[in-house]
Amino acid sequence: MKFSNGFDARRLRPRNGSNWRFRLGAGLAALFATFGVMLTMAGTATLLGQPAAFGPLNESPTTASVLVGIGLLLLSVGVLLWRRCRRRLRRPSDLSMAPHLMKKRD
Repeated sequence: MKFSNGFDARRLRPRNGSNWRFRLGAGLAALFATFGVMLTMAGTATLLGQPAAFGPLNESPTTASVLVGIGLLLLSVGVLLWRRCRRRLRRPSDLSMAPHLMKKRD
């Protein structure tokens, strides 16, 4: 005998939160990574003897190496933040079943 009186399956599913925060975070992280690549390339070009990309800002090798360091830091922070936001966006929001209740496969 089935009792379906007052049963609503939608109550079992968790409510999906808003994704705009994670989308905005992923976009901002992509910008960080892009700026990090640009700063790293500009600092590396100065260290290799090419004309300074930022004019008098990075004429010396020490400031160029600082630019490379800041660029690599921005790149790594951007990639880590982007991966975290993408993981949160792609998280499954359906019902989770225990592994021992799933169908056995050979």
